Amino acid sequence: MPTKTSDVFTNKYYVYVLQSQKDLKLYIGFTNDLKRRLQDHNLGKVDSTKTRRPLKLIHYEYFQNRQDAEAREIYLKSGYGHNQLKQILKNTLKMS
Repeated sequence: MPTKTSDVFTNKYYVYVLQSQKDLKLYIGFTNDLKRRLQDHNLGKVDSTKTRRPLKLIHYEYFQNRQDAEAREIYLKSGYGHNQLKQILKNTLKMS
């Protein structure tokens, strides 16, 4: 348990969804440094997305626990989770 209020934000984990502006496909990932990871994606440093640039952040979720974030990433990459994500983001995806 955190001893100080500021300790609550020491552990930061993000599950994020990027959309390729090239092919409109989604990429789901997990990181502890969202800003750096987005830069890596758009600089072509991530093999799975380097040919799909530019990429746009369309959704992210914050977690204080790494295991929770990893579980959420796995769920969103599953068939049911991916379909649920598309339903939640249906208006955002229509704008693309």
